[in-house]
Amino acid sequence: MYQEKIITPPSGYRILALFVTLVLCGILAIAVQNFVIIEVILFVSGFLILPGFIINNPNESKVLTLFGEYVGTVKTDGFFWVNPLTVKKKVSLKARNLNGHQIKVNDKLGNPIEIAAVVVWQIKETAKATFAVEDYLQYVAIQSEAAVRHLANIFPYDNFEDEEATITLKDGAEKVSSLLESELSERLSRAGIEVVEARISHLAYAQEIASAMLQRQQATAVIAARKLIVEGAVGMVEMALDRLSEKNIVELDEERKAAMVSNLLVVLCGDRNVQPVVNTGTLYN
Repeated sequence: MYQEKIITPPSGYRILALFVTLVLCGILAIAVQNFVIIEVILFVSGFLILPGFIINNPNESKVLTLFGEYVGTVKTDGFFWVNPLTVKKKVSLKARNLNGHQIKVNDKLGNPIEIAAVVVWQIKETAKATFAVEDYLQYVAIQSEAAVRHLANIFPYDNFEDEEATITLKDGAEKVSSLLESELSERLSRAGIEVVEARISHLAYAQEIASAMLQRQQATAVIAARKLIVEGAVGMVEMALDRLSEKNIVELDEERKAAMVSNLLVVLCGDRNVQPVVNTGTLYN
């Protein structure tokens, strides 16, 4: 595995001054019609000086190779001159976004889901990015999709079917993102790439089961609401009976208590407005 070697070539302005001097000498040689000097100047300036000039912009680098051998990487921005025979490859060091496509995969429980992720990454080691992989852009895209698939396979979408699950794709956003970032960092380190951030950008059940899962979620919500209503109603009935007994407003036997509890529960737990009924008799007639 190639290790990055950072080099700082000599300034290009000194060599530029030499180039300008040679051009002036060439003009003088043309004036005196000395063709030998002209040919020498053209060869030196055109083949040995001009190809060696490089301009390195901020957050860019130049990876240099000479006859198939890695020479080094120029990361300092500026105007430089290098060996004109070296091959110069520009590698950007800027942060990039990968907006992953929505992919269909099964979660831990086998439910088909749609999931996608956004990955922010940048190149840290240009030698690995250039020589360790064929195309680092394609490598990032493929490895990111593989990491998202693996993450979806080890966690359930929610804990409706697996109540013991401590981490779910739906509710464990921070933990899931942290695990995704760690796995991507491990996968992309081979290409000298650093993962700045990784987040789940899309998460939903697949279309073929989305309707059924929505009905299940609605039913669960209704049951939870009913449970809360019943608990509140029981507390209110208990409080009413205690207050009536405490104030000695009326003495109720067990049958009347049962009737009162039944009426209060109907009023408190019903999902529609109740219609009052005036009882002109007694419970026993």
